[in-house]
Amino acid sequence: MSLEAQIMTDLKSAMKAKDRVALETLRAIKTAILNEKTAVGAGVMTAADEMKLLTKLRKQRVESATIFRAQNRADLAEPEEAQLAIIERYLPEMLSEAAIESKVKDIIAAVGATSMADMGKVMGQASAAMAGQADGKVISGIVRKLLA
Repeated sequence: MSLEAQIMTDLKSAMKAKDRVALETLRAIKTAILNEKTAVGAGVMTAADEMKLLTKLRKQRVESATIFRAQNRADLAEPEEAQLAIIERYLPEMLSEAAIESKVKDIIAAVGATSMADMGKVMGQASAAMAGQADGKVISGIVRKLLA
């Protein structure tokens, strides 16, 4: 089942359950999917595109909640965190730093990277291999550490 079909099914369930937070979140995901499909023009999204979109929505919620918490605005941070929990249902399990480091080491060996000059090659492969499972900043930090 595609992400869009899953969202529509869950949206109906949220309407029946009168779950306001889930309803808002699922509508936001649906809108983002429709906007992306319109922007692409083809109207078809691959699974990778869907993961990238959900990762982007997840990142937005994390950043907003972090800012609100830093400003002691728990009343604004809590809805963001509730939406984040719903978005994460559709994303694969996040990898631990040890798992990311292990995968990056394998990619470095496969690419034959030896210095920071090869960072682009490694990042391209690592980002594709761990799409939706790891944050790009974490991957970048680990790649820098291993290539330095």
